[in-house]
Amino acid sequence: ARVFGANGSRVACAGRNLEADEETAKAIRDSGGTADAFEVDVTDNDSIIAMVDRVMATYGRIDVLVNNAGVEVVQPFLEVTPENYDKIQSVNIRGVFFVAQEVARRMKDTGGKIINIGSLGSYIGLRESSVYCATKGAVIQLTRTMALELAPYGIQVNAVAPGYFVTPMTQEFYDDDEHREWIEGRIPLGRWGTIGDLAGPVVFLASSASDYVTGQTLVVDGGWLAG
Repeated sequence: ARVFGANGSRVACAGRNLEADEETAKAIRDSGGTADAFEVDVTDNDSIIAMVDRVMATYGRIDVLVNNAGVEVVQPFLEVTPENYDKIQSVNIRGVFFVAQEVARRMKDTGGKIINIGSLGSYIGLRESSVYCATKGAVIQLTRTMALELAPYGIQVNAVAPGYFVTPMTQEFYDDDEHREWIEGRIPLGRWGTIGDLAGPVVFLASSASDYVTGQTLVVDGGWLAG
């Protein structure tokens, strides 16, 4: 969000924690950009529609959607509960689907870019992440089918599949010395990704430089999948 703001975008910072959304929006404004905070629960269609209505009322159009909401519950396959299954699925694929659907309805007349966020787990299995990997695999297939159907409207749909980045969701892996060593030993570049590593690919997919790219997934993983 901050990189988009620094590059001249008007940024709608949308998430379920309005205080955190506003903190990000304020950081963008303090750096000379334009941003506003919008509350949304991506598991609730009424909340999605209300958020998109507010963004349209504020800015008049939506040119780029970055579908970045995601959750994980680390749990062995044999211990996954229906409650945790529903929690992960409702954000990671259902939320992605219906946020994109509502935004695409508003993009039909103007064109635009939709960027879904996948994962290494879109391509490989990760122990104790069966539901997460299933949803992230689905994101790639959803991206492909959306690209086919939305192309006539001038909407390009792509995905980014990040490797290991230090985020609130991955902090517990980073803090576990044994787990961190296992991860870093599989990254040819030898380090976790930074927000700067992710920003460039996302901005590329949001810009006119990618106008002839659609239905693709750009892997940003330090070389993990290459081996």
